[in-house]
Amino acid sequence: MKELVLILFAVALTAVAPLRAQQSSTIDEPGLAFLQEMEDTLGLLAYAVVNDSIAEHRFGACREMIPRLVKALKVENSFEYPFEKLRPVSIQYPQDSSFRIFTWQLYVDENDYRYYGAIQMNSPELKLYPLIDRSFKIEDAESAVLSPENWYGAVYYNLLGFDTPDGSKAYLLFGFDGDSFFRKRKLIDVLRFQDDGPVFGAPVFVKEGNQRKNRVMLEYSAEVSTHCNYDGLLEMVIFDHLIPMNGPYGEGMTNYPDGSYEAYRLQNGLWMHVDKVFNQVSDEAPRPTPILDNRPKDIFGRQ
Repeated sequence: MKELVLILFAVALTAVAPLRAQQSSTIDEPGLAFLQEMEDTLGLLAYAVVNDSIAEHRFGACREMIPRLVKALKVENSFEYPFEKLRPVSIQYPQDSSFRIFTWQLYVDENDYRYYGAIQMNSPELKLYPLIDRSFKIEDAESAVLSPENWYGAVYYNLLGFDTPDGSKAYLLFGFDGDSFFRKRKLIDVLRFQDDGPVFGAPVFVKEGNQRKNRVMLEYSAEVSTHCNYDGLLEMVIFDHLIPMNGPYGEGMTNYPDGSYEAYRLQNGLWMHVDKVFNQVSDEAPRPTPILDNRPKDIFGRQ
């Protein structure tokens, strides 16, 4: 069933021939009315995908949601429509608004989450790139360079543009992966655009001894939350330092924050590792609002 949903998603998006949009900067009245109607339906489907307690209902809502979202994004100038009612769907924009990226989560069972997404370009052509989650088949994720058809799936909660050493534009993607019952992950991926489309992963994370990573993966116990985000005041990517400990429920060794923080700082187009950000260590590490805790809220902690 879950493989069928993946296939339908790929077909729904790739079967759409690029349409030439006019240069108008506004959505016309029929288009706006259609988008508002579609948004109401998509909002209900997205809520069911994330929150329904019955697996078949979640899968069915996801199958229905995909072609409807594609149809909505085909509307002329739809890039300007914010889709504010799609609360369970993350929609992230770079500062230059050159594209936006939709991502959402499908809970399969306690040890299996699948992710769906699409990149919509802000261009005269209504170009969409489907993102097909293959994280369950990807080995050595920190070294892999991936395509949209072979995507390490996640819900992205932040996006940051930067210039690489060769002067080209790239973007950090901060994401959450539910992974399994005992372990969760956060990741920092890198998105670039080449002539043939988006590419995920680039060797821009540098640790001691010039060791490079294409993305950063942080795996931690589901008992805790961890911080991983860009801090504009410090101008660094700040994340919890994790240490391995035996889990209390027989799950074996897993990682916990120890109250200190690491970072990556941008220097000449590369993100250089900072071993320790602050001199003091908290007895109990400060916690941001967990992304998937407190189920009455949506997956981004919104009421």
